Amino acid sequence: MRAPENHLARPVRNLSLQLSSTPRGARFARLLATEQLRTWGLPSHPAELIVGELAANAVTHGRVSGRDFRLLLYVVSDTLRIKVTDTRGDWLPCPQHSPDDAESGRGLLLVEAVADRWGVVPGPPPLKTVWAEVGTVPTGQRPVPPRR
Repeated sequence: MRAPENHLARPVRNLSLQLSSTPRGARFARLLATEQLRTWGLPSHPAELIVGELAANAVTHGRVSGRDFRLLLYVVSDTLRIKVTDTRGDWLPCPQHSPDDAESGRGLLLVEAVADRWGVVPGPPPLKTVWAEVGTVPTGQRPVPPRR
């Protein structure tokens, strides 16, 4: 008797990193994510932008002294999911419009504009995870569904 075989159309690819909650850690997250996407043969845009914004938010607003943040990238089928987990579950982010002359505060609006979907998952305490999804097939190459 043989065990049933599990087949995925494509392998699940993933990268999980624990990084320091510092500007250097956020920069390192973006650079490592970009390199991993290149290794997987996937486009880096807009994923590197999303990773940069979510990591910057984790170290700016989600930082607790002595605690790191986690970056997780994984690809299933034609979707890349980006997750950034920090230790400030009491602070849930929401996009907000900043004054025109503000030098910051537009990161989540940018994520909202370039991601296919995004959201926030609280817990378990004291954690929260901000995630975003993007397609891995360039827009001009995505299959067009048949018309009915």
